Amino acid sequence: MTAVIGRLLVLALLLAGCGGPNREERVKAAPGFPVTVTNCGVTTSYQRPPQRAVSLNQHATEVMLALGLEKSMVGTGYPDDKVLPEFQAAYDRVKVLSKEYPSYEALLSVEPDFVYGGWTSTFDEKEGRGRAALRKAGIDTHLNGEECPKGPVTMATVEEELRTIAKIFGVPGRAERRIAAQRAVLDRVRGGIAGVAPLKIAVYDSGDKTVFTAGGAGIGNELIRLAGGTNLFSDLKKAYGDVSFEQFAERAPEVIVIYDYGRQSVEDKKRFLMSNPALKDVPAIRNRRFAVLPLSSTVTGVRVAGAVESLARQLHPSRFA
Repeated sequence: MTAVIGRLLVLALLLAGCGGPNREERVKAAPGFPVTVTNCGVTTSYQRPPQRAVSLNQHATEVMLALGLEKSMVGTGYPDDKVLPEFQAAYDRVKVLSKEYPSYEALLSVEPDFVYGGWTSTFDEKEGRGRAALRKAGIDTHLNGEECPKGPVTMATVEEELRTIAKIFGVPGRAERRIAAQRAVLDRVRGGIAGVAPLKIAVYDSGDKTVFTAGGAGIGNELIRLAGGTNLFSDLKKAYGDVSFEQFAERAPEVIVIYDYGRQSVEDKKRFLMSNPALKDVPAIRNRRFAVLPLSSTVTGVRVAGAVESLARQLHPSRFA
């Protein structure tokens, strides 16, 4: 009897020895971790890189893909535009959960451990997707930094966003390579427009009663500056805002930048502006000077440097002939 008990004790110790390290490993931090990130008022400590991430909104998705994180993704949603060609193959490997925001139930169905949102609306509390509710369900969250800026939104904000996501996933070197490539594009633009007089710019995003335009607190303002322009509504202390058509006319933009998205085409927007009597004396209208940017390139994401180059070429074509 004593021998049997002894053998059982040995077996129990062996099983405990086999099982112990595995249980410990589940709570042990991964190499380079933990990392702690405070984002838009929410502080999160990551013990290891997320393994089942979901990105919602175009610019969040493309940041993930630019960092080569598609294998850590279990879903994406709410694409605003076609994905950039360089990311298409990676994007095709990620499940698209919905054309817009997925329901709370649809989101939970893929068992995410991390949700990365581009717009504040990603984490709509009324829809059950609030950050506190997701944390309660064991899901960490991150919101694009342009939605809660600590100061002016600049290319430094874009770089910080890339570095932060790379830090969360334990791939800081990938962020640095992407940042170096973006800086090379901006250096090329800077050389191309050196010495030009900045053109007076106003953005037409949308609106028929008022103009929804780019203010001074978003990346759109920086984009215009870097492309050789001056945003006439930089005094609006927010990323976007409404102004009257009379105010728009009074500022007399030399070029109107149209943001392209949604059901209303660029040509429809141009026709509307050209036919508006309040704008008939605006230099941009008289001279039919428009520039066009996809909305997806005017938010804090990996398209900004390319958008700067695109806009600079439209504003100062002779410098890039």
